[in-house]
Amino acid sequence: MQNFPQPKMVPSNGIELEVYAAGQGRPLVLCHGWPEHAYSWRHQVQPLVEAGYHVIVPNQRGFGNSSCPEEIEAYDINQLCADLNGLLDYYDYDDALFVGHDWGAIVTWNMALLHPKRVAGLLNFSVPLMVRGKQDWVTFWEERLGPDFYMVHFNRQPFVADAIFDANAEQFLRNMYRTEQWREEPVDLGKGMAMINLALAGRLPGTPIMSDAELQVFLGSFQQNGFTPGINWYRNFRRNWELLEDAPTQVHCPVLMIYGEHDMVPQFPALGDFVPQLETATLDCGHWIMQEKPVASIELMLEWLARNYSVK
Repeated sequence: MQNFPQPKMVPSNGIELEVYAAGQGRPLVLCHGWPEHAYSWRHQVQPLVEAGYHVIVPNQRGFGNSSCPEEIEAYDINQLCADLNGLLDYYDYDDALFVGHDWGAIVTWNMALLHPKRVAGLLNFSVPLMVRGKQDWVTFWEERLGPDFYMVHFNRQPFVADAIFDANAEQFLRNMYRTEQWREEPVDLGKGMAMINLALAGRLPGTPIMSDAELQVFLGSFQQNGFTPGINWYRNFRRNWELLEDAPTQVHCPVLMIYGEHDMVPQFPALGDFVPQLETATLDCGHWIMQEKPVASIELMLEWLARNYSVK
């Protein structure tokens, strides 16, 4: 992995995390999503190090060489947050600023709700705070988007998608990592597993965002572990809804939320009602924001960090 720190195995919360860390200064913890890898942050690490931060990039449980427990419940939100708490303990930090994309953003939002003293701020990409409603999320999506919406499918038809991805890993990943996915071809996500079926068929719009060498990092990880550990994060949505029953509803630390204009994930206009110290930005790109727009994303990050999490 060119221009990326060497990994080390770090004990945390009873498991081991593969962690890429570099630099000195105030800590930044960068959390990837699905189907991703710590290497998703390859464009951001060095600029953040040069700006004076200690950049800590874990492969979260179920990814890379990090531990992959077998039990589905081992991937619930309490465990994912406890992993990040353990990471701070390992490096002897009281708190850190967390940066998340996709599922990584879901985890960091919940870190701020469940462990606010450990979160100095949030800088999240793509996925806004998921507000807990009266229905659990799987039931909510099923009623509005149907039983074949991919997040519902993962829960209602366990391990079916996993086997398909395992058998077609390179084709799936190569077709998923493309620019501005929905600019020219809006997709009704309720009609089958739209995004996934298009990826498997090689019919997603846009152009590739990775070189073959970069893609091999992601492919190697999923060929090693299979897709089940990462998909087990989705299989805890109902459990997480139950676990969060008594959680706070507002995030009180400073937050920068960065959206992709052509992302399949919708923006949340009312986010400020739940995040009093919110700033937002939107880039002309799809879902893989920090990979598709590395220069623009790091410029936004550094400007906001200078005002809200200065190294001086």
